[in-house]
Amino acid sequence: MFDPTAFDNMKVVVEGALYDLDLSGEIVITDRNDIINMAKMSRSFDIDFHNSSTQPAIVTAKLEIKAELINLAAELMPNSLAQQQSGCTIKLQFFYDTITDEAQLQRIREIFFDIWGGTRQFSQSVTITPSKSLIRNCISIEFARLISEDQLDDLVEMVDFMIKTNEHLQSYLREIC
Repeated sequence: MFDPTAFDNMKVVVEGALYDLDLSGEIVITDRNDIINMAKMSRSFDIDFHNSSTQPAIVTAKLEIKAELINLAAELMPNSLAQQQSGCTIKLQFFYDTITDEAQLQRIREIFFDIWGGTRQFSQSVTITPSKSLIRNCISIEFARLISEDQLDDLVEMVDFMIKTNEHLQSYLREIC
């Protein structure tokens, strides 16, 4: 009998929570990837969505869950590796367009700080593609620890925070654009 890993269980919980919100019409799921990297023996899952209240979407959110070989091995062979290596990493990303003004970027950082607190690792990037006249912004949130199955309820709550972040960011972007 197949015993699902922490990665599998977390993926199913997140996927279920997001698809429930999609079915209820609160969000629209726009992309999904479930990847097994045979060369590195790792797994990753990501899912993109936006709030259904805004058409076209101003902000797209992405939630990524990743388990490397060391994480899977720690779980499957608990005697050989420290239990602290068991679990997954979580990365959240929010994408939007056209902001390059430093004051506006600072206000966006403040929105994230207000919602997520100061203990998260935030990174903000602006990519400019002159040939396409495209400016793409991305804010990433990474957590400074592995997430385990003990935090399954936190993953569902994290989805709620992502939706809240998406709403606040969209509201601000509507104000300034």
